[in-house]
Amino acid sequence: MALVLGLGNPGERYARTRHNVGWRVLERLVARWGAAPAERSPLYRAWRAEPAGRAVDLVVPSTFMNLTGEALGAWRERHGLEPERLLVVVDDVYLPVGALRLRVRGSSGGHRGLDSVERALGGRDYARLRIGVGAAANPVELREHVLDMFTSEEEAVVAETVGLAADAVECWVTDGILAAMNRFNRKVRKEESTS
Repeated sequence: MALVLGLGNPGERYARTRHNVGWRVLERLVARWGAAPAERSPLYRAWRAEPAGRAVDLVVPSTFMNLTGEALGAWRERHGLEPERLLVVVDDVYLPVGALRLRVRGSSGGHRGLDSVERALGGRDYARLRIGVGAAANPVELREHVLDMFTSEEEAVVAETVGLAADAVECWVTDGILAAMNRFNRKVRKEESTS
């Protein structure tokens, strides 16, 4: 069983913020794959799908971002999970809007959701799909930046990027992380970036 974990914050207030782009990718996959609700706990919601005959659970935490590991830990306690079967979909302020980066492993880069995942797993050896949401004007404004909505110009790019990210997840499921990296890691030209 593969697990795709989309990071974000619960509640309507956060639904379309930069921090919740991971949730948006999972929403797209639930619709695309016709995923069935699998279970709901106080810590997460899960759906199950079988794209190309491969069983995949799609999970969004019901916790806030910095407690994502609690949701992952609860799911893992019920189902078990080898870290190589996990893909975390997450926003990244160090990438321009529209950029995708898949990695086999790596640091959290200061992202509190990824910090929490690392604590839950006891390591950094899990795949992640980072989605560029653009940089804050300065480090002091970072917290507000990730909780802001995209501008209308950025939103047009993000809507397309969410679809590409869903394609990347599907490639990871069917062909593995290296194939997904080769196909979907791309740079955004300066003129394409709105950040």
